[in-house]
Amino acid sequence: MTPVATLLNTLSVRNPRNGVVSCDTPSTAIDQLDAIVSRARAAQVNWQALGVEGRIAVLARWRDLLAGMQDQLIAAVTLDTGRIRESRREAANIGKWIDRWSVIAPVALASSDGPTSMPGFTYTSDHAPIPVLGVISPWNFPMSLSVMDAIPALLAGCAVIIKPSEVTPHFIGPIEDSIAQVPELAGVLTYIRGAGDLGAALIDRVDGICFTGSTATGRKVAARAGARLIPCFVELGGKDAAIVLEGADLERAARAIVTGATLGTGQQCYSVERIYVARAIHDQFLALLTDKARKLDLALPQPDDGPIGPLIFAPQAAIIEAHLADARAKGAIVHCGGEIERHGGGLWVRPTVLSNVTHDMAVMRDETFGPLLPVMAFDSVDEAVRLANDSNYGLTGAVFGPQDQAMAVARRMNAGGINVNDAGATPFFIGDALVCANDSFGDSGLGGSRTGPASILRFVRQKMIVTNVTNDPSAWWYDV
Repeated sequence: MTPVATLLNTLSVRNPRNGVVSCDTPSTAIDQLDAIVSRARAAQVNWQALGVEGRIAVLARWRDLLAGMQDQLIAAVTLDTGRIRESRREAANIGKWIDRWSVIAPVALASSDGPTSMPGFTYTSDHAPIPVLGVISPWNFPMSLSVMDAIPALLAGCAVIIKPSEVTPHFIGPIEDSIAQVPELAGVLTYIRGAGDLGAALIDRVDGICFTGSTATGRKVAARAGARLIPCFVELGGKDAAIVLEGADLERAARAIVTGATLGTGQQCYSVERIYVARAIHDQFLALLTDKARKLDLALPQPDDGPIGPLIFAPQAAIIEAHLADARAKGAIVHCGGEIERHGGGLWVRPTVLSNVTHDMAVMRDETFGPLLPVMAFDSVDEAVRLANDSNYGLTGAVFGPQDQAMAVARRMNAGGINVNDAGATPFFIGDALVCANDSFGDSGLGGSRTGPASILRFVRQKMIVTNVTNDPSAWWYDV
């Protein structure tokens, strides 16, 4: 049986579609964490001993169980987020990522040996997994982000304890049910429920921590981990820029950008939040973008009735309203959307295209986390690059234009993942063995990549074993 944390008290959980609050979700008592971590630490020894192939086989059994639970998983995460299109993708992601990282793991974790530059010495590589990894995940894609780091960590040989956001806890039940059916996994993969104080207490007990969320909270997580000198991996906020060059296919650019800015109602760190367009094509592009934005309907009255779901976290509405008010007060023009709508108790915002924006506005500086599309003209490529890089953030970005020109601009942008003639593509390569690593720039995070072989190597400490294969004393020995 899976080790189930003792659950005390309850958390208030709001349904984002109707605003109804329930208080029936139990939380994990902080004083139970020591026992939870101890169980995970004990189980990790046998989990590591299974070897890579043994761990792959266990996760494959979990994947097969989840494949038969898709409807249940989708229903639970839809209750959490109020949307169904993204929920279908979230439910499918777990199996996809298990398959992808199961390809990477045997290669990334393979030992090697050979000669060194010093005569008479050979080397052997080895690694040791982080014994117990903590994962603190956010509310915007609650199920996917709870396992995005857990899967490669499990394959690396870690035990994992996950503290998802208290805003969206309904998906945890079905996931726990599936884990309980795989005994080897049940000992090393544990979900706990609670608010920020539980996450802080988790950092104090584990051997490494992964956090996805806001930059402000990420700083606190990194500081707390730093005080203990444990590995810390944080993926934080974004203010992704898209640049549209002269010569770009404007129809393609408008369709890609409106999608990249509004997927998940813009509630994702990879959202396009700033758009820079060559002045010669600015008006034409703005009209195209506005037309496409107006065609994106709210997911009402049913979750499948449109692509734009509700705002999951009610306080986010205040941030969006503040950004809009600031932009309007400083001269921005709203071409569509522009209001927080209230339907059935839920909070909704339609895709909102703005022009006449400047970097004096919050909407061009601070993370909005909503479907706002501010458009600004530029007069030269150098200006476009300067504007795109005029940000504390550097998660991903996009460039549209003739291939060679767009590639040249992409190389100058300060962000870890750049899409050329597309937008929002980067997260679809998570766990892909055929792509390279990418790092966050600036305030968007630190601690390594979720793509390429490095995505698993984050969770091991690598060893170098050197052997003197001669009978001769080494040159630096004392003559004693």
